[in-house]
Amino acid sequence: MKSRILKHSEKPDQRFAEFLDNVNEAGIVFREAAENYCKGNLETFQQKRDAMRDIEHRGDSLRRSLEHLLYTKTLFPESRSDVLELLERMDTLLDNFKAITWRFDIESPDILPEFHDDFMELVASAVNAVESTVLSCKAFFGNIDDACNHMHKVMYWEKEGDIVSTRLQKRIFRKEGLRLSQKRHIYDFTRYVEKIGNEAEDVIDRLNIYIIKREM
Repeated sequence: MKSRILKHSEKPDQRFAEFLDNVNEAGIVFREAAENYCKGNLETFQQKRDAMRDIEHRGDSLRRSLEHLLYTKTLFPESRSDVLELLERMDTLLDNFKAITWRFDIESPDILPEFHDDFMELVASAVNAVESTVLSCKAFFGNIDDACNHMHKVMYWEKEGDIVSTRLQKRIFRKEGLRLSQKRHIYDFTRYVEKIGNEAEDVIDRLNIYIIKREM
C-alpha cells in the first residue's frame, strides 16, 4: 500500500469521503428522477428534483470546506494542486447531474415510450461510471493500489454508454412521424447524459496522471 496523500488527520479524510458520497448520491437521485420523468410520475420527479438541489448545495458547502483544509492543514504541498483539480472535476459531475435534472423540469422533453429502455440504460451507464469514479478517488486517498481496478470499470461503463447512445440516436432520427425539432430535442438529452460518462472518463485520465506522479 502506497503512502497516503493526506497526513495524519481524520478530519480531511472524512470530509473527502463525505464529498465523494455526496456525488454518488447525486447519481442515484438523478437516475430516480429520470426514471420517474419517463414514467410520467411528475410529482415524484419533482421531489427528486428538489432533493438534487439540496445535494448540490451540500456539495458546494463541502467543497468550500475542503478547499480551506487543503490550503491550511495536513496536505502535502506538492500534491495540493492535483487534489484541488480532482475536487473541481468531481464537483462538475455533481453539477451536471443537477443541470440535467432541471433541464427536464424546464424543457419538458417528450421522450417517447419506445425510447425509454434505451434512455434509462444510458442513464444507468453514466451513473455507474460516476460511481466507479468515486471509488477510484477514494482509493487514491486511501489504498491507491485499488484505484486501477475501479478506473477500469469507469472505462467499461463509458464505452457501454457510447454504444447505447449511438443506438438510441439512430433510432431517434430514423423514427417516422416526428418533426426534426422533436428528434433534436430527444437527441439533446441523449447527448447530455452521454457527456456525464465522458467526463467521468476524463476524471480518471487525470487521476492516472496523479498516480504516476506519486509513484515517480
